[in-house]
Amino acid sequence: MDQKQDAWGKMFQEDRDRQRKAAQVKPDNQPQSLLKKQMEQKEKPDAKIQDQKEVPEKKKSSKVFPDSVLFKEWGENLSEDEQREAQGLFEDYGYNVFLSDRLPLDRALPDTRDQRCAKKSYPKDLPSLAVVLIYLNEALSIIKRAMRSIIDRTPKNVLKEIILVDDNSSKENLKGDLDMYVQLLEQENPSLRITRVRHEKQQGLASARASGWRAATAEVVAILDAHIEVHELWAEPLLTQIKADRTVVVSPVFDRVNFDDLKVIQYLPAAHAFDWALWCMYEGFTPEYYKLNDGSLPGKSPSVMGIFVADTKFLGEIGGLDEGMIVYGGENVELGVRVWTCGGSVEVVPCSKIAHIERSHKPYMPDLSGAMKRNALRVAEIWMDEYKHNINLAWNLPFENHGIDIGDISERKKLRERLNCKPFKWYLENIYPKLDLWDNLLAYGGMKNLDADMCIDQGPVPGHTPIAYTCYYYGAQFTYYRENGELYIGGIKSHKYNENRCLTDVGNKETEPGLHNCKEAMQKGMGIYWDFTQGKELQSRQTKRCLEIENKQLLIKECSGQRWEIQNIIKAL
Repeated sequence: MDQKQDAWGKMFQEDRDRQRKAAQVKPDNQPQSLLKKQMEQKEKPDAKIQDQKEVPEKKKSSKVFPDSVLFKEWGENLSEDEQREAQGLFEDYGYNVFLSDRLPLDRALPDTRDQRCAKKSYPKDLPSLAVVLIYLNEALSIIKRAMRSIIDRTPKNVLKEIILVDDNSSKENLKGDLDMYVQLLEQENPSLRITRVRHEKQQGLASARASGWRAATAEVVAILDAHIEVHELWAEPLLTQIKADRTVVVSPVFDRVNFDDLKVIQYLPAAHAFDWALWCMYEGFTPEYYKLNDGSLPGKSPSVMGIFVADTKFLGEIGGLDEGMIVYGGENVELGVRVWTCGGSVEVVPCSKIAHIERSHKPYMPDLSGAMKRNALRVAEIWMDEYKHNINLAWNLPFENHGIDIGDISERKKLRERLNCKPFKWYLENIYPKLDLWDNLLAYGGMKNLDADMCIDQGPVPGHTPIAYTCYYYGAQFTYYRENGELYIGGIKSHKYNENRCLTDVGNKETEPGLHNCKEAMQKGMGIYWDFTQGKELQSRQTKRCLEIENKQLLIKECSGQRWEIQNIIKAL
């Protein structure tokens, strides 16, 4: 599995490198046209980026922001004033608004689908579709381009409505200017309903999506971010799956749009997965999927990444979106677990493609970990039964009295009971068996030497030498002690296909401990098993030597009785 993931990553990077070496777009230096004029003079549907009017050649300016990631491989021909404008917009939005404002609203996208997708045909009588675009202080040109692509690339007999959900943006141009653009679109498309929903205060992703779903009147609802562009034939494959089974929640494959040059980078189809902290990630489909040798076929997925399409009524039947989630994070996992355990399924549909901007940073909350942690604990308490404490383990929180308010969960628990949903154990065994159950852990947290008043730390990375360091109980000092005697330093992996790093006593009179992949260390005869009792020695079972600290150095030596203490005990040591 790791090899497959590495191959994907290598391909993505190679594609990006090739694209970046191509000629860069020279931005139009004319001011942006008035909204009506822009609509009247919009580019032809097949317009390409290279068709834009180029500015005259000018003397290359020095870099005003040499350390900015925006200008690492883009913006070579910008003047110093243009660089300042582009950087200011980038800091405000997390992607290149300066360039977006100068690109056609209906720019062409490359066809990145599996070749077999082009040969597929779809029913004519597909369900009607509502497309929800949610946003918070999104760039106006980005929202325009999303709407333009949806209107141009969705069959008119299918697209019933577009619903814009504004989660209390403060940008002035997202009021009057966007209203004017919507009016022009309505004039062009009299059969299309465009609805505006505006929150009076910021409520977060789950609530914004729920507002869009409630406003939808079509048979199927597609809930999308606003920083997207849909490809040709994006809707038909998704609607076909739902027409065949109204209980399936489907997702397109997202191609990446670079935050700097806005080029589209192909992503291969993959399942939408997560770790025990509920951070989302891509992962391969099941082995059975790959045996079919057809990358155009839909694949089952444990979760959704956030963008999804569902039967409007079915989504309501299973509880819509959990509006007790705040800001960002975890809501996608909650929906995936709920759909699977309460009578539905989740699929990724490779023949549907959406280009999605990869932000460099999220301006509305630079550090998402606080909201993410809180939401993860909420999901665990409602849905994860006896495995709920794995969320605490992943975030290094005590099992009880973690001090984080997860909101009222009584209604969501009643929902689960009313729907007669399957237990989380069923989900782990049948839908997501790749997760390590973590059911044989004895203790976790920072591990402190009581005599030296210092903690074990994973030390330099990359590297194989743990160190003694002042205790700060975070990241590099996360320690996990397993029932079999393995001791992981610097974290624990959520998935069975990943290797943990074990504390080792290599023997042979070596006085420094090691930190190696457990399987590799065992094959090389290193001692990876330790005996430990809270408040007492930490001793290698193989060599009978102890881990100790002398003169602020972490050593393995003859036991002298030094005492160790780990933060959280799960089972008696």
